[in-house]
Amino acid sequence: MHGPVMLDVFGTELTSEDIERLRHPATGGVILFSRNFASRTQLYRLIAEIHELRSPPLLVAVDQEGGRVQRFREEFTRLPPPLRILPHYDGDLAPARRAAHELGWLMAAELRACGVDFSFAPVLDLDFGVSEVIGDRAFGSTSEQVATLAQAWMLGAREAGMISVGKHFPGHGAVRADSHLELPVDGRPLQEIMHNDVRPFRHLIAAGLEGIMPAHVIYRRCDERLAGFSPFWLQEVLRGELHFNGVIFSDDLSMEAAAESGAYPARAQAAIEAGCDMVLVCNNPGAASEVLDSLRDYHDPLSMARCVRLHGRPAPDWDRLRETTRWHAAVQLAADIHESMPDLDL
Repeated sequence: MHGPVMLDVFGTELTSEDIERLRHPATGGVILFSRNFASRTQLYRLIAEIHELRSPPLLVAVDQEGGRVQRFREEFTRLPPPLRILPHYDGDLAPARRAAHELGWLMAAELRACGVDFSFAPVLDLDFGVSEVIGDRAFGSTSEQVATLAQAWMLGAREAGMISVGKHFPGHGAVRADSHLELPVDGRPLQEIMHNDVRPFRHLIAAGLEGIMPAHVIYRRCDERLAGFSPFWLQEVLRGELHFNGVIFSDDLSMEAAAESGAYPARAQAAIEAGCDMVLVCNNPGAASEVLDSLRDYHDPLSMARCVRLHGRPAPDWDRLRETTRWHAAVQLAADIHESMPDLDL
């Protein structure tokens, strides 16, 4: 069993400092960024080295949603922003659902061919035309659109051997502030949030969603704490009312919105006490070391048993993947959506 901390590494090869942190008993996983990629071959070697450090292997994750949030681009298929899928089919959900399924499969198949265990996707937020940080990362503007297309994406990824992590619970789409830079506050009543924003989460949980990441947002008419530090949202609503039994990830504890919860060890402790199974500390090695040391003796068998289920299943390597007609068809599908939307901001 491993610990509850997911952290990042410096570059395209592991440094001695990276290795020391990854071998720390509190480490449970690694999240990769664009700086960790030079080529598919290099990426495969890096991930293999990470996996070989511990037994069972550490989890390896990335943000590979498509559009502007796609960490690996060169030598990978450029995935369209999720919000562009439905307009490509003139609002017809049936063909859009089939396309989302194949794009989810494509994303997961390419990552699994390089050894990545999972992507932090799909985004389940609604596009209310308010949040720039969400924007075209959403699958649609209604609960039905998001639930339908995101579930198809999830099922496609599952076929390729990858679990899914829905974000940002209970919904980030109605606040303008970017939680990377400031503290967003949502003033809507609980009933409205549950009726609109939470419905895609409820829908995907019923279909077996394996992971969820809460929003760094305060829903002030529901709880005074950020959702990721809130027993109300994580235990009463997510575990209790929605019966979610998968892994809850904190959003990055280095984000500005998390600062209101105190120093880094205090943030990590608050997130875990609220109900998170794994906390993310990114782009701040000093903070990561502080959190690791503060959680050195932490042990929750149930939480860690949930995390074990996130490892990717066996999948074809890149050469075998490229030989399949399904891969070629999915690559063409992604290209068709790009070509029909010339104003894509990538």
